[in-house]
Amino acid sequence: MFRRTFWFGTGVAAGVWATTKVNRKLRQLTPESLAATAASKALETGHRIKDRAVGFALDVRDNMAQREAELGDALGINAPVDPELPAPRRHAAIENRNSPKYAGNPTDPSYPTYSYNRNEDH
Repeated sequence: MFRRTFWFGTGVAAGVWATTKVNRKLRQLTPESLAATAASKALETGHRIKDRAVGFALDVRDNMAQREAELGDALGINAPVDPELPAPRRHAAIENRNSPKYAGNPTDPSYPTYSYNRNEDH
């Protein structure tokens, strides 16, 4: 009699355990649960990708600054300016009629004149 009671109790326990496992698995497979799981995994993946992208961008910025410094040293851009060199000249693209070069009498033969006929040079 005790044997039968033992095996009956064991069967009941196994049935309860199996029923609990199956119900838990069925709850995990409902559409709401699947959507929540997918959303949480997508968020985790997004955070991981963002962290890696930020780290990559910082590495690129550091290496870019280092390389720019190397190139500046190699080309002499970062070198101090020699005070004995003259300032760079700037040429006007259009003649300025108010410049001192044009001061004087326009009827004077030394006064610079330019032809405005575009076809004269051709």
